[in-house]
Amino acid sequence: MKYCRFLVIAWSVLLMLVFAPGSVFSHEAAVSARGAELLTPFKMELKQALMAGMQQGPEAAISACKDQAPAITASLATEGIRIGRSSHRLRNPDNVAPDWVEPVLKAYVAEKADREPRVVALANNREGYVEPILVKPLCLTCHGESLAPGVREQIMAMYPHDAAIGFKTDDLRGVYWVEYPVTD
Repeated sequence: MKYCRFLVIAWSVLLMLVFAPGSVFSHEAAVSARGAELLTPFKMELKQALMAGMQQGPEAAISACKDQAPAITASLATEGIRIGRSSHRLRNPDNVAPDWVEPVLKAYVAEKADREPRVVALANNREGYVEPILVKPLCLTCHGESLAPGVREQIMAMYPHDAAIGFKTDDLRGVYWVEYPVTD
């Protein structure tokens, strides 16, 4: 009898932990983990393309970003999954944020202390996941306050309306986002 009571209490506590709001085991945590998992290949492939370009010089990295990023995005956008990146200061006008991403991006800009990844409930049994892109020292080569003349010239030639320079380390550069169907 005591053993049964112990099991009932133990299961009750476990269920409370699993389904409690904000729990590590909550639905939102699972969705957040799914969103992060879906973004990982995109981030890795994009980083590899940029690093390969940087080995040939910053101008090659700019071209890699312009030419290879859309191909990487397209290759990963399968089975109802859409992936992208955007910014409050765009370089490429093709990277305008979807409507559902825009409020998260604005929140990241407004509140520097709260830049945790976010999950967004979407229509048609879909969810979205957004995480910030923070400027790292290497990013300053093409996005910093002071650019080499060749880098500046290539950026202006490829992106005449560029707004993606003048950043400092740890500034918000933009966001990665992914939209996907909800699975049960």
